[in-house]
Amino acid sequence: MVSIAAVSAVAGDERAATELGRLAANPLVGRIAATTAGKASLGGAIRALQAGELRSSAAVVETLRWFESTNLSHLLWSFSGRAVLSAIDLRRLTQVAADTKAALLYSDYYDEKSDGPVGLHPLIDYQLGSVRDDFDFGHVVLLSRESILGLADEIESQTTSGEFGGWYDLRLRVSERGPVVHLSEPTYVARAAAEMSDELAHFNYVDPRNRNYQIEMEKVATAHLKRIGAWLPSPAKSPASEEGSFSVECSVVIPVRNRVKTVGDAVKSALSQKANFSFNVIVVDNHSTDGTFELLKDLAAKDDRLVHLVPERRDLGIGGCWSEGVFSKSCGRYAVQLDSDDIYSGDDVLTQIMTIFKRENCAAVVGSYTIVDSSLKLIPPGLIDHREWTNENGHNNVIRIHGLGAPRAFHVPTLRQFGFPNTSYGEDYAVMIRLCREYRIGRIYDSLYWCRRWEGNSDHALPLETQNRYAFYKDRLRTIEIAARQQLTAR
Repeated sequence: MVSIAAVSAVAGDERAATELGRLAANPLVGRIAATTAGKASLGGAIRALQAGELRSSAAVVETLRWFESTNLSHLLWSFSGRAVLSAIDLRRLTQVAADTKAALLYSDYYDEKSDGPVGLHPLIDYQLGSVRDDFDFGHVVLLSRESILGLADEIESQTTSGEFGGWYDLRLRVSERGPVVHLSEPTYVARAAAEMSDELAHFNYVDPRNRNYQIEMEKVATAHLKRIGAWLPSPAKSPASEEGSFSVECSVVIPVRNRVKTVGDAVKSALSQKANFSFNVIVVDNHSTDGTFELLKDLAAKDDRLVHLVPERRDLGIGGCWSEGVFSKSCGRYAVQLDSDDIYSGDDVLTQIMTIFKRENCAAVVGSYTIVDSSLKLIPPGLIDHREWTNENGHNNVIRIHGLGAPRAFHVPTLRQFGFPNTSYGEDYAVMIRLCREYRIGRIYDSLYWCRRWEGNSDHALPLETQNRYAFYKDRLRTIEIAARQQLTAR
């Protein structure tokens, strides 16, 4: 029979404390504990934990030791204290946990709205590649006793996690012990809370102020990859041999569809580069209908370094357009990315990138960029340099993070071995995680690129359904890559 110990973060919230008291009265709940701060008071039946944050290593260890002292079968873990869970809903969770023998169970939920009815908040399925530290489990998870016994000692003795990574460390270890199950139905309501803006949330993980967080999470993720046989030593394979000749040394590739207001600036930025090697600009125009075609045609007539390609196919995403460009006869030995919304920050960007290619014999080079508005005014967090990528461990840490940065540049003969997936999201990530499995990636931490944010950006204010689809796709890419790396280490 399922019996529950529950732990929650109350954080000075009197309403959360009230909900905790209601949970304590549920006959399925045998023991209950909470972290608290501020003036919120806990009832006599609720154990007050010393640790302040349920995501820290100290809090995780304290909670697990408290749970081990009970004889209960499951631990209900509430991260925020915002979940309102009825007796019926809790019974449903426990039934599914018993039926599936889940090591960790989580579910969809309803979001409470301050200005209207509640709305459904669906989550995505967990998979082997769901190893990013911001995977969304919602506000409540249910952990089986078998999946967490002994983990307090392991986490305490192995100093990979600390202030930030305790929960991350715990859930990765739990995933190694049994299935992580998503119940795709709502079982609770999450009370409204102040939310981070879409723009801040989009770049929060690479904010330089979060550097200590990044270092800790990398340690936790690296230890997990080692335990599951997916960690690799530094890649040492040389770029692919070059067969045939190239018309130019370097090509700037710009996929575009309906960006008449911005693509002209991007093209002019690329053509204004100063270099002691030959280069061209390949714009793959994906059947634009807003005047982009006519603009590019006019620019190409004035400068023969601009190659204006219109694919025969009409089913291409951004990745498909990239493949059109890099497999075209006009493409140079190296290909450098530029989005149709953006511009290079100087006239020596191609020179800096080519210097790294020649010096380090790498298959790709990734630069850094600065977030600006349409008038090039700086927007926080400003410089995005992805210093979570290191030469020593970047090829492993890439499995945890969301991307590598921009501009991205490729040794074309090596890139042609793989090409791009025909998608309009994650296509660059797919290529980079595949390349760094075997090949060295060069990095430039100085800003090379103005990333212009405006309401027309393809990742601006995405609906939840689209966010979920994108997140699931990247997790699928990680799943494929982890499986491939496990095969390599098993040989």
